[in-house]
Amino acid sequence: MNQLADHAESRKGRARRLGKNGDGAERHEAIYRSISDAIIEHRLRPGARLREDALAEVFGISRTGIRKILQRLALEQLVTLTPRRGASVTRPTADEAKDVFDARQMVECGLMPEVARRITEADLRELRDMACREREALRTGEQSTAIKLSAAFHERLARLSGNATLAEFVGRLCSRSSLILAVYGSPGHLGCESHDHDDLIGYLEAGNGERAAAFMSRHLKAIEASLSIVEEVDEAPDLHRIFGH
Repeated sequence: MNQLADHAESRKGRARRLGKNGDGAERHEAIYRSISDAIIEHRLRPGARLREDALAEVFGISRTGIRKILQRLALEQLVTLTPRRGASVTRPTADEAKDVFDARQMVECGLMPEVARRITEADLRELRDMACREREALRTGEQSTAIKLSAAFHERLARLSGNATLAEFVGRLCSRSSLILAVYGSPGHLGCESHDHDDLIGYLEAGNGERAAAFMSRHLKAIEASLSIVEEVDEAPDLHRIFGH
């Protein structure tokens, strides 16, 4: 009896270790971030197939775990799940890009007056630091880093409105915009002037929410106008090379 109990305890211990190192929540989060970054950084290109078995092998977790991560990415519309074909990196169309930027116009511009009312000196310092890092990334040719920093800037602005629900929505829109920019944007340029975010911060610092909203509208329109949407053929990605395993 004691041997059975010891055996069961030993199996539970192994399961716990596997959960921690294999299919645990922290591991899932790290894999989700790896795949998300690879999509936004254009290492995984639009249309690229994401086979569950190949990803499970690359990351050393179960196919069930990979499936959950892909479903999460699909909710953010970075991945498309198709019956019988499986998962692939979402390929944004011209119409989808327009929808995303229309939604950003409505939400982000609408939040600016409240952001201007609530913003603090500490918030302003944080935003200026983010804008500075974005400019530096562009200057040194780190396009994907600049795209991610720009998205983070817009999401942080939305959070300063105090409306967590809308800020979360802006975060998802920015993820989709990052993919759209990575695919259809101009190298070395984000479709806006490098000082745009600094100018926007200036209007917010002055408490001028209406000017900030009008500037945000022009800013988003400039980014959208810079896109050059050209369709590409599907490809089979080398997952081991992309994720360094």
